Amino acid sequence: MKILAFMAHPDDSELLCVGTLARLREAGHDIAMATMTAGSCGSATLGPKEISDIRRGEAANSAAVIGADYHCAEIPDLEIVFDNPSRRKASDILRLTQPDIVITHYPQDYMYDHDMTSMLVRDATFGGTLRNYPTDVDAPPVGQIPYLYYASPVDGVNAFGQLIEYQFVVDVTSTIETKVEMLACHASQREWLRAQHGLDEYIEYMQRETGRMGATAGYDYGEGYCQHLGHPYRHDNIILELLGDA
Repeated sequence: MKILAFMAHPDDSELLCVGTLARLREAGHDIAMATMTAGSCGSATLGPKEISDIRRGEAANSAAVIGADYHCAEIPDLEIVFDNPSRRKASDILRLTQPDIVITHYPQDYMYDHDMTSMLVRDATFGGTLRNYPTDVDAPPVGQIPYLYYASPVDGVNAFGQLIEYQFVVDVTSTIETKVEMLACHASQREWLRAQHGLDEYIEYMQRETGRMGATAGYDYGEGYCQHLGHPYRHDNIILELLGDA
């Protein structure tokens, strides 16, 4: 099967779901990773084009660790909005990757880039299947509506600071080192945080959060998810079935 992790920024997937992606890759499935932005606001010293070029390359290098393709919708940071041009960009990436399973942001996170990405990707899982919906890429519609999953919001809390309840947690203890390796590919962000905090909080934060999510299900490390179960999405939990964890 083909799995697409479609998040807002470079490094979002590494923080939230690459342990799961690595396990799925080990199980023989194809992986694609995509971001809405190239991280144009992710530097205090470089301009938007310079940092975008760097972060786009870091994202591609990270994806290559698990043999994944990387795509970017090329929307600037803080300019992701729910409109038809953005919807088309998201749908185009689904058509290019043809996923059976899509993972994106939880619908209510700490910033609107995440929230808007969640809405756009959800809409694209439907719109990307419609033959009469215009496209800007030379790719056919997605064959059927993919399974749709929402990864944990940052810190595991919604916009009101309330801990969310995961529908399930994937055990990523066996792939935590891959998760560390992929997150470390984002050196521009890691170095900025080292300068900002005086320690490698970037990696440590990810390990703490993955440990917290894992502990909710009795694992050393885990990644928490909620599955989109509205009409007409399928209800069987294909991720756990593919991993043999059902």
